[in-house]
Amino acid sequence: MSKSSSLFMEGAITPAFISEAIAKHSTKTGIGAHQIFLGQIRADEKEEGVVQSIEFTAYREMAEKKYAEIREELFDEYSLSCMHVYHSLGNIKVGEINLFVFVSSKHRKDATEACRVLVEKIKNELPIWGKEILDDENYSWKVNR
Repeated sequence: MSKSSSLFMEGAITPAFISEAIAKHSTKTGIGAHQIFLGQIRADEKEEGVVQSIEFTAYREMAEKKYAEIREELFDEYSLSCMHVYHSLGNIKVGEINLFVFVSSKHRKDATEACRVLVEKIKNELPIWGKEILDDENYSWKVNR
């Protein structure tokens, strides 16, 4: 199993960061499949206004602990080579990436299914909150679906 990396990063996740993460895996020749999920901020239209950004906060210690448990579960259930998750904290604007999930394995089935399960667990089990900042400076708390 690959070592864990930090779950959180300040600010948006850049295309350069994503590209570098992918490039680092080219020397890992036992990997046959990568599954990547990117979460991007949408300009949702709400009754109070249009979403301009989302300000993410988290209970970091609890989230890191729960992520470590989920990580162990998925490595036990699937034949994975590595798993990386990066979630933004702070104010992330519409169009920017706030979640980067990168799962690798020898075969695509394990990578694909583990990535799907991981994204659902991140959304449903980690103490991460998003405050949607609307066009007229109003806000509403994001509800994961």
